[in-house]
Amino acid sequence: KAQCGFGEAGVCCRICAMGPCRVSPVPGKGAERGICGANADTIVARNFARMVAGGTSAHSDHARDIVHAMHGAKAEGPFKIRDEAKLRRIAGEWGIEAADTKETYALAHELADMALQEFGKPFGTQRFLKRAPIARQELWERERIAPRAIDMEVTTLMHSTHMGCASDYESLFRRGMRTGLSDGWGGSMIGTEFSDTMYGTPPARPSSSNLGVIDAEMVNVLIHGHDPNLAEMVVLAAQNPEMVELAKAKGAKGINIVGMCCTGNEMTMRHGIKIAGNFYQQEMCIITGAIEAVV
Repeated sequence: KAQCGFGEAGVCCRICAMGPCRVSPVPGKGAERGICGANADTIVARNFARMVAGGTSAHSDHARDIVHAMHGAKAEGPFKIRDEAKLRRIAGEWGIEAADTKETYALAHELADMALQEFGKPFGTQRFLKRAPIARQELWERERIAPRAIDMEVTTLMHSTHMGCASDYESLFRRGMRTGLSDGWGGSMIGTEFSDTMYGTPPARPSSSNLGVIDAEMVNVLIHGHDPNLAEMVVLAAQNPEMVELAKAKGAKGINIVGMCCTGNEMTMRHGIKIAGNFYQQEMCIITGAIEAVV
């Protein structure tokens, strides 16, 4: 199907209730401004900024869920600290006192409290920015794009794209860069580091991939999506002897956990499960008829 030329060029705006408006992607031909006065540059910048805000929200909310799980971690529960060395290293990096000697779970809860503040603190910038080279930190400060609290950056950017607010495309792109940095050096980095702390830093390990990893004689569960907390629990449940015996009682040889997309790759790194495919193959997995559940 042919794509919409206006949408492909990014010059269709449906932000306000008086729209949608679309302006010509060709200068001097057709409508040049929307009903609010926005030209092609402003509309493209607003649309791109909203994409940045959406992506940052997805990655960072993923991280928040991991931090919440770590806040409730305990030695006898399903969520544990498996890389204590990384826990203590990050705690020391963030300035927690007695990071080398404090009881493991008390330290984990204190670090999780600090990490949750990275999403909504009223002042200051992201803690992990200090990992960047000094020259890079100075550039961010000079350009005023050093990211503050993650939720603040997303909210500010969305606010800026609203009708009657920012219309200068350079300003919108600059705020978009700051929001993107709050993802890369905030949400994504928190998600990565805290996942390693709770579930273990992945080693190199062999695995297999493609649709052939689906086994017609097993109960096949496809791990997909954006939530490693849930995926980790599914993998643990599949190893439970009672669950394995239940599968066998129903005529299967056992339980086969296969992965897809980003969370599937995480389970491969940490548990060696096989990868059925990527995002483009998800429907193909389902139409095999051999998948009992997609989680």
